[in-house]
Amino acid sequence: MASADYLVLGGYFLMMVGIGVYCSRQIKQQEDYFLGGRSFGKLLQTFAAFGAGTGSSDPINTGRTTFTGGMSGMWSTMFWLFVTPFYWITGVWYRRMRHLTLGDWYVERYESRWLGAAYSVFGVFFFMIYGSMFFSAIAKTAEPMIGETITVFGTAVALKYVLIPVIGVVVVVYGIAGGLAAAYFTDLIQGLCIIGLSVMLIPIGLGKLTANPELNPDGKNGFEVMHDQLPESFFDVVGGTAAQFSLYYVLAVVLANLTGIVVQPHFIATGGGSAKTEYNARIGLVVGNFLKRFCTLGWVLTALIAATLYADVPQLVDNPDQTWGYASMQLLGPGFRGLMLACLLAALMSSVDAQMVVGAGLIVRNLYVPFLRPNAGERECLWTGRLTGMIVVAGSVIFSLTVYDMLGQLELTFWFPLVFAAPFWVGMYWRRGTKHGAWITVTYCLLFFFLIPFFGPKVFSDWREDQAMMSRTPHTRTTSMEVVSKSMLRRRFASSLNEWTEASQGLSDEKLIEHRMNKPQRISPGKIFIPGPQGMQEIVAGTTRLPKTTENKSVSIYWDNLVPVDSAAKKTVVASEQIDEHTTRETLDYPAGTGLRGEGNLKLNLIFYRPFNLDLAGKSPSTLNALELVPKIVMPFLVMIIASLVTRRNSSQGLDRYYAKMKTPVDPDPEQDRLKLESAYADPSTCERVKLFPNSSLEFQKPTGEDIIGFVISVLVCFAIIGVAVWAAGIGA
Repeated sequence: MASADYLVLGGYFLMMVGIGVYCSRQIKQQEDYFLGGRSFGKLLQTFAAFGAGTGSSDPINTGRTTFTGGMSGMWSTMFWLFVTPFYWITGVWYRRMRHLTLGDWYVERYESRWLGAAYSVFGVFFFMIYGSMFFSAIAKTAEPMIGETITVFGTAVALKYVLIPVIGVVVVVYGIAGGLAAAYFTDLIQGLCIIGLSVMLIPIGLGKLTANPELNPDGKNGFEVMHDQLPESFFDVVGGTAAQFSLYYVLAVVLANLTGIVVQPHFIATGGGSAKTEYNARIGLVVGNFLKRFCTLGWVLTALIAATLYADVPQLVDNPDQTWGYASMQLLGPGFRGLMLACLLAALMSSVDAQMVVGAGLIVRNLYVPFLRPNAGERECLWTGRLTGMIVVAGSVIFSLTVYDMLGQLELTFWFPLVFAAPFWVGMYWRRGTKHGAWITVTYCLLFFFLIPFFGPKVFSDWREDQAMMSRTPHTRTTSMEVVSKSMLRRRFASSLNEWTEASQGLSDEKLIEHRMNKPQRISPGKIFIPGPQGMQEIVAGTTRLPKTTENKSVSIYWDNLVPVDSAAKKTVVASEQIDEHTTRETLDYPAGTGLRGEGNLKLNLIFYRPFNLDLAGKSPSTLNALELVPKIVMPFLVMIIASLVTRRNSSQGLDRYYAKMKTPVDPDPEQDRLKLESAYADPSTCERVKLFPNSSLEFQKPTGEDIIGFVISVLVCFAIIGVAVWAAGIGA
């Protein structure tokens, strides 16, 4: 990058720190620091929700999955789309809770400070994992722009080991100073930057496609060039059952997200708890998240442009995580590259800053004060919160540097919140949900999601040798004679030219003359000559069929991996079938009688399907991932309901107060709100009129006109976004 780029980055960092220092002057008490005094209107709530839900990993993940698989890659970040309408309902919850942390909610609803403490530990670890994904993303984007290594005091150091800690320090400085208010004001600026990032490269990239005589000899527009160059499958919005993001997997993850999103700790703030009114909470949460969905479409178009322009770049073929950074480096000029990196930094900071403040609140409110300093004053709590916020950021930095795999980090966030989800949902809507039921459910989740899968095979090593647990999907190798697309032609030519260049090294003059006769040649944008088994081979885009081999390796059903007990055993072709005139599929397996051994963690939740004799071995890896999520979603609810029915009820007085509060709309005037709550607490029966099922233990409230209209409009917007994606896929076809 040029000096102008570094000046842009430096100016951005200074501006963020300045905002933090300014906001610090407004902080007088815990509510000011952790929730900004509950004073935010629609605009700041919108960009707070947008910023907290949009990280630097989102355009990177979308860029990678779209570059390799086409438009269906948008589901790497579009999983949340059909969850968004439910935010219209949940936004009210967090405002009516009137708590500083979600840990406080567990303390009140289940009358257990220990449950609040357990949730706070969960919340801090969740933030560390979630934040680490954003730090990893920014480093992967910066690598093609700055370089994978930089020199520090004369020593070459990997960029991530310098960049990630530096960004962490900046977030800590302005977050510690200004609390949630600083986070929200920077989120407004950063949100505008993210929107700019989402569209910045599209017109430039389309212009490059139009002006490229090699890709566009016929004077087509940019969209037509993409359709001309890329395989038709790249414009399928949803992949098939074998795709990385199949429809089954998308549906399962949507259900998991809907179940788990409500207990993500930052929702107590960005989910509506920091808003001045309930309506502000709703508008901010829903509109902010829809903004992200529209931005995703921009990221997809940018990645498709990159897949067209840079199909023959080995760097991206080998590491598609660098798609966004490489495209930025190639398409943007000095200064604008720094602006792009600043936009990605904005995406990271707008997520991590709120997480840091909320994480600090969890530590102070649900660990420090209840167990260490019950009489701590406001000043002490404020400074403790400022200092403990560093724990969240430091943990994210460490996770990022040790687990540098964004897709793995992303998948972990899908189900990690499910540990506390069932107690939350049941506690919201069923008076019979008990403290002991919540503890049993959390214990079940920890056992079945973490402890047994990880430690069970270590304690009971014979599990790994149990041949009944050796089921696996078949290992197949499919060879298709596919018509070469123009992007495939360019990739094949670049690969052949690299091989030819490497082979020419060290040849004698005589051999070199002969070698030059076999040099790959580009005859036209649609025709090349490259060395083949029988001399030079002509390849014509749209006409020539070349073999494309896809290998679907065997996936263990119940283990992370399966290996033969005899390490010398090798797989061989055991069956071959002709699928059609252009496609052959071979099945590979170890010799009959080869003993297998499980490695890694036990996939315990797939064992639930064994009594149903379901043919798991015949399912695709994507479908298996979907099936594994289902027990993680359903079983905790069953455990919670059954355990609550057989354990002691919570106190009637505590339940009456809690549900009376949740039925009392928030008054933006704190004093009037206090008086309304006192009236509701004095006679909770006055709140019964809003119950959907009177005189029952179910606490569903009658939907209001605002509830119904807002929800329906949100659902329609979801389908509109899908419609825009389908429309965009057809432009230029």
